[in-house]
Amino acid sequence: MVRDGIYYALGMLLVAAAIGGLTHSTILVLLPLLLAAFFLWFFRDPERVIPRDAGLIISPADGKVTDVSATQLNGAPCTRISIFLNVFDVHVNRAPISGVIKSAVYQKGKFVNAMDEASADDNEQNIVTVEGEGMTVVFKQIAGLLARRIVFNHKPGDTIQRGQRVGLIKFGSRTDVIFPQPADISVKLGDRVKGGSSVLARTLVSKNGPQKPAGGARENAGAIR
Repeated sequence: MVRDGIYYALGMLLVAAAIGGLTHSTILVLLPLLLAAFFLWFFRDPERVIPRDAGLIISPADGKVTDVSATQLNGAPCTRISIFLNVFDVHVNRAPISGVIKSAVYQKGKFVNAMDEASADDNEQNIVTVEGEGMTVVFKQIAGLLARRIVFNHKPGDTIQRGQRVGLIKFGSRTDVIFPQPADISVKLGDRVKGGSSVLARTLVSKNGPQKPAGGARENAGAIR
């Protein structure tokens, strides 16, 4: 259970108590009690079995795969996989690979539907670059139509492990994972994935060090056919 769920639920319980004391109406009290139960359920944080094989990129979130695209970061060929989280999915985010956080850049933006392709660039988001396992992977926490807060619990220089909890996006959102080619993609459009346990791709680990584009992360995308 994420602590936020406890705080939200306690708030609703206080509201229910106040309404009950003022009105003695069972129906009016029921709504905040249902909201309290919803918050406890929404902020659930189940344990996951994390794959350990070398070169794996795992899903940073629960949800539905909505895009598998060819893209570029500063001219280097990469693949982008997008995952949409609806309000019923677990919203805890996990690290897609093990490595060192090279940067974590928060970008203000809009709150359009996370299913919209434009949300990848226009919405509020946190862009995290991780270097490890012979490659550099970028993953984005992208706010959606209902999401109004992105939580990231680490900073540049921190070492994280594949599948480790790293943050949270509240109430409907999207995560993007961008990784170098070549890679053997393990998912397709419409697949349901689980954060920390579902394998998105298997990459060829470089023996000469991390595969990474030079400079900052500038993305140009095109759909994989």
